[in-house]
Amino acid sequence: MPGTGQIVILNGAPRSGKSTLAAAIQEGSSGTWVNLGVDAWMLVTPERLRPGIGLRPGGERPDLEPAVAVLYAGLYESIAAQARLGVNVVVDVGHHEAYSKPLGVLADCASRLRGLEVLWVGVRCPLEVIWQRREAAWDQPFGSADSDLRAAVERWQECVHVHGAYDLEVDTGASGPSECAEMVAARLAQGPGIAFAKLVSRTQS
Repeated sequence: MPGTGQIVILNGAPRSGKSTLAAAIQEGSSGTWVNLGVDAWMLVTPERLRPGIGLRPGGERPDLEPAVAVLYAGLYESIAAQARLGVNVVVDVGHHEAYSKPLGVLADCASRLRGLEVLWVGVRCPLEVIWQRREAAWDQPFGSADSDLRAAVERWQECVHVHGAYDLEVDTGASGPSECAEMVAARLAQGPGIAFAKLVSRTQS
């Protein structure tokens, strides 16, 4: 579609470095880039529905799940609208399907970006580095975390990357934000991604 913006979706667990990478992509790229994703969407989500699209895996809040599906749909419609206006969009999210019942969120999101140029990027980070970042950001070291929190953090690692192949994967434990942003730019220069579009065909049952 001529004149549309590029979409880069950064998918990874909390504290894996998605937001920092998104900022590096904005800083190091030409053109207009906006950042839409879990942090931005949290600001526009009513507190009673939070954490909204950041709802962690495990089906622990089935009362919020219908709202999560709608919020994801709204987010991706917003992404599509920006891209169709020629704006480039970087999206930091943590997609999983570990709800109390199947919601088909990811397939629905992919269908809303049909026909647009999307690069689907897996943002990986070693678990020990994630715990270091949690301690630095929230004073939440591994040694002081209770068993439920430890299980939740580990569950993210198991659930967030089970969707199949990415167009690109980066390891923020091994490479800094600028280096990862350069990897994204190099992949974009090769042409549109194909991995996200393939998710449309996934069953939603």
